[in-house]
Amino acid sequence: MPARKTRILLAHAYYLVHDAKQWRKMKPYPPLATLFVASVLRERGFEVELFDAMLARSEAEFVRALDASEASIVGILEDNFNFLTKMCTTKNREAALAMVAAAHARGRRVAVNGSDATDHPEPYLSAGADAVVLGEADATFPELAAAWARDPGAGLDAIPGLALPGEPGVRRTPVRAFVESLDALPFPAWDLVDVAQYRAAWTPAHGRMSWNIVTTRGCPFHCNWCAKPLYGTRYAQRSPANVAREVRHLAETVNPDHLWFADDIFGLSPRWIESYAEALAKEGVRIPFTVQSRVDLMTPSAVAALRHAGAEEVWMGVESGAQKILDAMDKGTRVVQTRDATALLRQHGIRAAWFLQLGYPGETFEDILATRDLVREERPDDIGVSVAYPLPGTLFHERVKEQLGARTNWSDSDDLAMMFRGTYEGAFYKSVRDLLHEEVAAFSATGNAAGETHALFDARWADLERSEASFRTEKHAAGPSGLARA
Repeated sequence: MPARKTRILLAHAYYLVHDAKQWRKMKPYPPLATLFVASVLRERGFEVELFDAMLARSEAEFVRALDASEASIVGILEDNFNFLTKMCTTKNREAALAMVAAAHARGRRVAVNGSDATDHPEPYLSAGADAVVLGEADATFPELAAAWARDPGAGLDAIPGLALPGEPGVRRTPVRAFVESLDALPFPAWDLVDVAQYRAAWTPAHGRMSWNIVTTRGCPFHCNWCAKPLYGTRYAQRSPANVAREVRHLAETVNPDHLWFADDIFGLSPRWIESYAEALAKEGVRIPFTVQSRVDLMTPSAVAALRHAGAEEVWMGVESGAQKILDAMDKGTRVVQTRDATALLRQHGIRAAWFLQLGYPGETFEDILATRDLVREERPDDIGVSVAYPLPGTLFHERVKEQLGARTNWSDSDDLAMMFRGTYEGAFYKSVRDLLHEEVAAFSATGNAAGETHALFDARWADLERSEASFRTEKHAAGPSGLARA
């Protein structure tokens, strides 16, 4: 009789229900990075189960899945392509620690992976994890699982890419090399996902179902606030043909109405995007999609190629309408490029959406008004607004770390708390965010001319300006043109 295969339970700890803002938006995606590891494990001969926390109601559902499973190994592997997971919120950490403790209490071998665990392995090891997988999990976790399958008490120091309990503190094994040949990885194990559950969540809220996919790992740019604990600044890219084959596979098995490319930067060169469009045509598939990119990458040839491939929306890291703030961020872009990129996308029938960031050190009320005016003048189709959030490993964090108190993480994605001493308190930035969102919504909802739409909000901006002094972190500072810097 052949030996029984080792069974592994994979999970992640992002519960949409714990994030009220995202629950209202109802745009859930399955755990892409976790599913890549699941496929590699299957290739290595393991049996794999999945607990998908995304649409679960609480950690109690994980405990029930754990008790029903015969898996001897549990991997709590976050979706490292999900920006919500990369925010390292306290609610995500608390859920993960509860899951670790539950698995440890039941005598399972437990490993954890994710941005927060890579930055801060100590709390996960203290909660009962036997190992923290640092960086990418695709190679490290299967090697770890193989060692445990041979001997649950095996020494792990020879396996690169781990943080292990030490005496005292934490000991780390040698650094593991990045996964460079992305085409060599199998497609994610989509069959482990309850597609019907996702369709039931998406369709009533949006009239269609979106699905996630990724073509790259990493980002070669150097914005000084952007944390990269897993993939660093290297940029590894799948071939256009390989991605097109996966899209055809998704069309045949999942049948999504829309694709969300979770890459930090999609299609670094116009030639790659055009090759991808050609590969899609050969596969006979075309699904509308959304990507993330940069304003300086939206060249005429790149935008034309995106249109050819079926792009319907591009999210760009605009950040600010003040050039001095972009320069302080080491963003490497200019305000005029935002204007050009937005106009170019619009000319090709592609929605232009902006990420904006408030509260970066040195930002004044005049800079905030510059951002507002840029929004008013260019009228993006959608915006996402956040405040500067210092994450470990960034130059920004190094600059403000002496100002950080005991609380260093947001509770959820709607927190917007100021973790350092910025120009204003968090409540002020929430007011700015809400006004910006309402103006953008009014552009399309009212059908008014630009001047008429602006007039609807001018009084509220004036009220905000009159109250801004009461929200300054340094109350003695000068007026709006000379606010104190952090």
